[in-house]
Amino acid sequence: MRLSTFSDYSLRVLMYLGARPDRLATIAEIAAGHGISESHLMKVVHQLGRSGFIETVRGKGGGMRLALAAQDIVLGDVIRHTESDFTLVDCRSGDAPCRIRGACSLSGILDEAVKALFLVLDGYTLADLLANPQGLVPAMRVEQPLVRM
Repeated sequence: MRLSTFSDYSLRVLMYLGARPDRLATIAEIAAGHGISESHLMKVVHQLGRSGFIETVRGKGGGMRLALAAQDIVLGDVIRHTESDFTLVDCRSGDAPCRIRGACSLSGILDEAVKALFLVLDGYTLADLLANPQGLVPAMRVEQPLVRM
């Protein structure tokens, strides 16, 4: 199983905001810091706002911040809001159902594994990811001019 880029970016945004709770951050700032697309990040921020994890402030000097305390943002909840499908195998693929479905226990085992994953994720909050807040705010890459001698 692999989390989507959308979930990865969502967690990066939340960690960035959690590492700097005393100020508003912008999409451009976070995108530049992580070297990711602003347009993709806009979709991520929109979804995080709709899910109640962040709030935005419009106008000059606006930006975004966490809508909840870091200890109240459960990682399992974030992933549930950012991923759309947790089915690891589809025993009913299209019009042709799996021919061994009645005898196979793979689907049930994988469903149990997904439940175990969320049991672990539900035991952690954003606050657990903020042990080293300074390290979570990537330095902006500034290209140095070439010096000719």
